[in-house]
Parts: sequence; structure tokens; C-alpha cells
Amino acid sequence: MGLQAFLATSLVLFALGLYAVIGRRHLIGILIGVELMLNAASLNFMAFGRFVVSDPTTAQIIVLFIIGLAAAEAAIALSIVLAIYRQRRSIDVTDLEQLKG
Repeated sequence: MGLQAFLATSLVLFALGLYAVIGRRHLIGILIGVELMLNAASLNFMAFGRFVVSDPTTAQIIVLFIIGLAAAEAAIALSIVLAIYRQRRSIDVTDLEQLKG
């Protein structure tokens, strides 16, 4: 497998994530889409680190930071989703247009 195969896989993952963010109405689906887009970025870094750069250590460190960022983002976003569900009894994005109060 070459660089093009990894980039194509990353493109598919990013497109699926973008579709989930744009097309979903529930906050959990949007969160999964963001995670897919972060995984696509990680795959890009690892592919370029493997095939283009002579020392892949930098790409691996960046991917570790992306994984940590994704874990923190998931924990914070899920706590926000739970707080919204407790208050509104729904996680539908169209119901959350007015968050005043």
C-alpha cells in the first residue's frame, strides 16, 4: 500500500465525518463525526510521516496530541450533552436553537 491509498482512506473518513456533522440532528452523531474527522487527520499525519519524512517521530508525537485532544473533547462534549439532556429531555439540535436562561 502506498501513500495514495492512505490518503484516499483518510479522505473517505473525513467525508463521512463531515457528512455526520452537517447531516445529523442529534448531538451524539455530530460528536462521532468530529471524532472521525480527527482520526482522518491522524491518518494523514501518520501516512506522511511514514512515506515522506525521513524521521517519523514528529508525526507520531502530533498524532499522540490529536488522540489526547480527541479524548478530552469527547469527555467534555459528552458532559455537555448530558447536561442538555437533563434540562431539555432531548438532544436534537433543532430543539436547542434557544439556549438562553
